[in-house]
Amino acid sequence: MQSALDAFNSSLARARHMHGLHNSLNIALTVAVDLTDILRAELVMAVSALDHYVHELTRLGMLECWAGTRVKTEAFNRFPLPIATTALLTSPATSMAALDNAIRTKHNHLSFQQPEKIADAIRLFSSSSLWDEVAAHIGSAPKTLKATLAIIIDRRNKIAHESDVDPSFPNQRWPIEPLMVENMVNDIEKIGHAIHAICV
Repeated sequence: MQSALDAFNSSLARARHMHGLHNSLNIALTVAVDLTDILRAELVMAVSALDHYVHELTRLGMLECWAGTRVKTEAFNRFPLPIATTALLTSPATSMAALDNAIRTKHNHLSFQQPEKIADAIRLFSSSSLWDEVAAHIGSAPKTLKATLAIIIDRRNKIAHESDVDPSFPNQRWPIEPLMVENMVNDIEKIGHAIHAICV
């Protein structure tokens, strides 16, 4: 499962490169050049890193459940599979690849970004009380931590689905600042690392 964390760290590093690019250009260019979309791209990339991480962690955890190296959860046992896949699960030669493919197919259109969606995914391979344990690991209250993540995801959604435009001011984008984005990326990193510490 280390590969999921490695990919998460790599994706966050790419997002942070956007921050460095913004800061460098901000020094080199005049204020007439609007660089805020670089910050918006950074935030979208950071949320994508978390989403991809949860996808990978869940897939790998479920495969461990199937292999018998992790205790199967109730959610794992209820995971729906196509009939064509179930036939392949009877053979040790094909079962792991068949389940891997089924998980990818089932999850490829889902996003694991909102706190409740992340918890649903983690339940497929872990019986941990996710947000209570993640909050304790970070040193926060569960309600506060989930609210923080929900705010980050809401802002990402405004950027990705609404062009970050404030509807009360036509053609005006919501304000965004480097420190705001830096804090959001740091929060995403803390959450991802805490999830890993608890679930692995």
